[in-house]
Amino acid sequence: MLTRKQLDLLEFIHKRMQRDGVPPSFDEMKEALDLRSKSGIHRLITALEERGFIRRLAHRARAIEIVRLPEALEARGFRPMVIEGDGPPPAPLPGAMDVESAGALEVPLMGRIAAGTPIEAISHVSHHVAVPGSMLTGRGRHYALEVKGDSMIEAGINDGDVVVIREQTTAENGEIVVALVDDQEATLKRFRRRGDMIALEAANPAHETRILPSDRVKVQGRLVGLIRSY
Repeated sequence: MLTRKQLDLLEFIHKRMQRDGVPPSFDEMKEALDLRSKSGIHRLITALEERGFIRRLAHRARAIEIVRLPEALEARGFRPMVIEGDGPPPAPLPGAMDVESAGALEVPLMGRIAAGTPIEAISHVSHHVAVPGSMLTGRGRHYALEVKGDSMIEAGINDGDVVVIREQTTAENGEIVVALVDDQEATLKRFRRRGDMIALEAANPAHETRILPSDRVKVQGRLVGLIRSY
């Protein structure tokens, strides 16, 4: 049995992971539950983990997986999404959604994207990956990229993850996007517009936010999902 706050937090995390493909930050959790400090969130997260509803990945900041949902949320039509990548599959988690049951669609894997110092721009399709149809939002074209670097670890995005991107040329403040800098370098960062300038924010205090004139930055797509291999 979960408390009201525990259930509310689990539902909030699940909705955000379904929408963005990554868990919310502790600050966002605190605001969503109207708590005064993040210590309350830490206690709720620990309680959910002890009860087997979530799992935190060791040595990875903000890396949370939903293992199962209580009947109270299942009754509202929610299902946990745990997407496994290539390689030998681990033992299935209770209530996990595999690619086949989710209705798989293939998207092109366009190469690597930097979550750190920008690397060369995306240029070719290496192969295709299968993702659940529910992860593909809207009618736009989607593609996948392998993440290189650790600048987005506090957004739950780790080196080696595969991110699913919806192709678009605009973004709202706070969204995680693929940004092309000077038509040469592609990077994965949180987008913020500040007048005529664009801030590309890292989610790791070891990496600085880059602030560039808007004419040097082109949005190539928005993060809609994430696939992790173990």
